[in-house]
Amino acid sequence: MKQLDILAIGVHPDDVELGCSGTLLKQISLGAQVGIVDLTRGELGTRGNVETRMKEVALSSEILGISVRDNLGFEDGFFVNDKHHQLELIRIIRLYRPKVVLTNAKYDRHPDHGRSAELTRDAAFLSGLSRIETTMNGVSQLAHRPVAVYNYLQAIHSEPDFVVDITPFFDKKLQSIMAFGSQFYNPNSKEPSTFISSPEFLEFVKARAVHFGVPVGVKYAEGFLVNRTLGVSDILQLL
Repeated sequence: MKQLDILAIGVHPDDVELGCSGTLLKQISLGAQVGIVDLTRGELGTRGNVETRMKEVALSSEILGISVRDNLGFEDGFFVNDKHHQLELIRIIRLYRPKVVLTNAKYDRHPDHGRSAELTRDAAFLSGLSRIETTMNGVSQLAHRPVAVYNYLQAIHSEPDFVVDITPFFDKKLQSIMAFGSQFYNPNSKEPSTFISSPEFLEFVKARAVHFGVPVGVKYAEGFLVNRTLGVSDILQLL
């Protein structure tokens, strides 16, 4: 398996699309190898069903052009940050050996998001401990710790520690989001309304991208929180 530069993790199918797909598209355009892992199948979602959402995942993944996408099948709403779930995620981290991991918001409207952030942070650290032994398909895995874990932002607002200009990729980001047709605004849908199914929610997605972009002089951006002090070798990289 080729090493990934970036592994994006989301609890629910469409979390990554909403939170950081513009950044993934940008990095792919620069030659990065990018993958996504969904922790659950979103089976508790009010709209759609698992079968529909898996088809939507395939469509969105094709739009994004990612290298790989996996689903760990954790229980939507009820997974916990314990040894079992940590080991499952450690196996994936050691399989793809990403340099950077992107994951859910540390604190958010949906309680799954914060648990995912904690689980990912802990698994990424533990993955670097060689005394924790894991196997994949009967083959022992080598320890691997990503250089950094960053949290993308979701429903609850936080001022980001850094932003990424996604202006040229914003339209395709929206395409990847709308691949999840069961979840977002559809005037012909007969299913119950939800927080994310209103037309106003899509306006919120756009407004947030504008909000993050304007302070750095770009049209659209995505924001991230860090778990460590950032350092640069060249101050001109901050322009």
